[in-house]
Amino acid sequence: MGLIGPGRMGAPMASNILAGGLGVHVMARRPEAAAELVDQGATVAARAADLPAACATVLAVLPDLPQLQPLLEGPDGLYAGAAAHPEPTVLVICSTSSPQGVRDLAAEAAEATNGQLRVVDAPISGGEVGAQNAQLAIMVGGAEEDIQQVLPALAHCGTPTVMGALGSGEVAKACGQLIVAATMAAVAEASVLAESAGLDISALMDALGAGLADSRLLQQKRDKIVNRDYSTTGALAYMRKDLGFASQEAAVHGTELQLTEKLREMYGQVVDAGLGEQDLAVIHHFLREQRSNPTPEHP
Repeated sequence: MGLIGPGRMGAPMASNILAGGLGVHVMARRPEAAAELVDQGATVAARAADLPAACATVLAVLPDLPQLQPLLEGPDGLYAGAAAHPEPTVLVICSTSSPQGVRDLAAEAAEATNGQLRVVDAPISGGEVGAQNAQLAIMVGGAEEDIQQVLPALAHCGTPTVMGALGSGEVAKACGQLIVAATMAAVAEASVLAESAGLDISALMDALGAGLADSRLLQQKRDKIVNRDYSTTGALAYMRKDLGFASQEAAVHGTELQLTEKLREMYGQVVDAGLGEQDLAVIHHFLREQRSNPTPEHP
């Protein structure tokens, strides 16, 4: 199978697929990004166009569709390679993207390759830790035949769940991001309240972790909040983007999402304050600073 984007998420996913006994062809803009995978047995593809001849399935593990688009077009792009290969290729989009954007890309791919490049959406959730431990939640949408082709590879990365037609995976991921955004904001604001009342935040996290307020997110972010360490394992700016996808899909179906709009505004304020490239937990710093300073300073 092929993989485009051996970064923080893609590299451990490729490593787990290799460990599961499948061959992996990696396409990276920077050769050094694939060096460790080559040591583990991966093969480097110089161009995206080279992947269809070697792989029936190609995972794209990139931030979003705009980063993928340049790798699809032109003589070196995936479209050219898929169109020239007699057997169909399935492109698996693992980014958190617009559901409609995925549907549009699938239509474009079919037209550009005479149906030789098919698309499955399979956004992933679980962060770097989940990717490293093969414990990602993977939400899959697409045609049944295409889904069955890609499930074995995805199973080496975590737990794939089939959601339905193309775009359904992205809708499910948008729902998940809404819950993550709300939970992160609630944990951050609860910590600000506790701090203002003189509570020990580490003790608070222990207490919350023993009750119904516990969550995987709380456990992953507790040390960042306690230590005020906002070095990124996933930039907060992506959350504003992801909540925007939830709003777009809601508009398609005439659904009002009151909480989503409030969260979009809050996370937008954090990004506008210049904190978007830091970890999701930096919303804690933003809310702390807001108590006394309407324009939060950088941590």
